Amino acid sequence: MAMDIEAYVEAKGRAQLVKDVRKKINELKIDYIYYQFISVTGRIIGKGVPADHWESIAERGFQLVYGSVSNLYTDRYGKYIGFGPEASELVGIPDPETFVQLPWDKRVARVFCTCFRNREERKDPGNFFTGDCRGNLRRAHEGFSKKHKGLHMRHGTEPEMMWLKKGEDGLPAGGFSKPNCYHIDQFESLRPVFMKVIEYSRAMGLDMIQGDHEDAPGQLELNFQFDDALRTADRLTTYRQICAQVARENNLIACFMTKPFMGVSASGCHHNVSLWTGGKDEFNPLGQESPAGMPQNFMYRKGGKNLFLPDSKDPRKPGKVGLQAIGGIMAHLDALTAIGCSTVNSYRRLWDTGFWAPVFADWGYQNRTTGMRVSAPGRFEYRAVDSMVNPYIMADAIIQAFDHGISKNLDPGEPEERNIYEAMEAGKQVKKLPMSLGDALARLDKDEVIKQAMPGDMYRVFKHYKTDEWERFMATVTDWDIQRYWDCLP
Repeated sequence: MAMDIEAYVEAKGRAQLVKDVRKKINELKIDYIYYQFISVTGRIIGKGVPADHWESIAERGFQLVYGSVSNLYTDRYGKYIGFGPEASELVGIPDPETFVQLPWDKRVARVFCTCFRNREERKDPGNFFTGDCRGNLRRAHEGFSKKHKGLHMRHGTEPEMMWLKKGEDGLPAGGFSKPNCYHIDQFESLRPVFMKVIEYSRAMGLDMIQGDHEDAPGQLELNFQFDDALRTADRLTTYRQICAQVARENNLIACFMTKPFMGVSASGCHHNVSLWTGGKDEFNPLGQESPAGMPQNFMYRKGGKNLFLPDSKDPRKPGKVGLQAIGGIMAHLDALTAIGCSTVNSYRRLWDTGFWAPVFADWGYQNRTTGMRVSAPGRFEYRAVDSMVNPYIMADAIIQAFDHGISKNLDPGEPEERNIYEAMEAGKQVKKLPMSLGDALARLDKDEVIKQAMPGDMYRVFKHYKTDEWERFMATVTDWDIQRYWDCLP
């Protein structure tokens, strides 16, 4: 039986894609290529290789230590997270269809990769590497679609983030603009920044649709068109990469930290999801005569049947499959919170009251006091996700929850149309989401359905990394401790 890596390299049509990339390399005069994949925290990891070696890398891949998927971090005891220095090296195989030029240096291109175990390993040689969250998402989505007769998830994200001034020491020195929500003048103050982000984004295949100034210092939200789950996760990763570059060009900091300031809104990353059958990919060149990359970067899934659309007398209520999917989310909210709110800082967002944070485990229509809402006919907004999310693990986890809801015909209950705080005052019993990373991780550890989004090595790495993060926080004396307790006795 062929190794996964060999079957992947020899897949039907891939040889032609490899040749098509060579044509693009020659046409665009590409000198250098970033081969990249994604770590457990969503960080972009990989290697750079001169473009002359494209064919050999496409066939044999490149090697990198397994620990790269955990950012080569050590825990508080000095032990490497996930994989030690004695472990083998993974093999990254490029996905030719993701090849695209970097618009800020046209000598350079990037390509996403799928990761495999080393061919020479004694255990599972050449098999898919389960520490690869991007590869896990692709396989999970394919399995979900096969199980449910072509049903697939499409989603879009709302990637809030903050543009901060940089101090002389290189550290954040406050937000660039005033915290005035939807204020065009504050939006205008960041026009050189967001117009460059939009320019670069369109050049790399992101169909930018709208944007605004949010209600924190320097906080912008620039949205791009929703699509197939994997492409949306790739585009959010690309968007972050673009923001980092634009920040360098403007001597600013592109901050995806969830809550750098108290007393103003945090940066969320709401996921608007729907389930579809049918449809087809359509090419959108985004105004370019000859897109600077493979055409798949500019493809968007269009058409088909949206099973989240109402099929009952209530024009707001999702159809049967949509309700089952929401039931799956409701059943696994606690565990999902550990993935959508994945840092210690994430929970500052939930504790800073008055800023529409998704604290309560309920759902409704256009109701921002609930943790989930039907934001428009045909889509469901999962709100307990913030700007630090790993989009691949999050999308995979949502798919696992949907699968459970559909397979078990789970009922989400009736939507809450009241302000949730007023409903609670009237006697409604409402459960809160986990309110700390430690609590959320404990809930995740007991949820076998959501843990399927992190098969094999992935959950072990995630648990080690995030448990260490929580323990480090709990083992730290903060400024708050000093201010609170330094003179409280005698």
